[in-house]
Amino acid sequence: MPDFKRTTMASRAYDKAHDAHYAIKDLHQALELYNGVLAEHPDTQEAEYSRTQMQNIVKSVVPTKDLLAAQVELALAHLTPA
Repeated sequence: MPDFKRTTMASRAYDKAHDAHYAIKDLHQALELYNGVLAEHPDTQEAEYSRTQMQNIVKSVVPTKDLLAAQVELALAHLTPA
């Protein structure tokens, strides 16, 4: 019996994002598509892969000092009582 690769909506969405990221090199589109995978398929392995790829893009385009400043600001906002 042939071994057919099973594809899911999540895997197709991730593949599209991955192509935008690596084949087309459109980081803006890739971030949007990866974000879509997270929103539409949050409990899948593809969502975890997308999260990692988004972090890779962020690290490649945002200077380290700016990234740290944004993370500190976000942490302080979460620590401040409402």
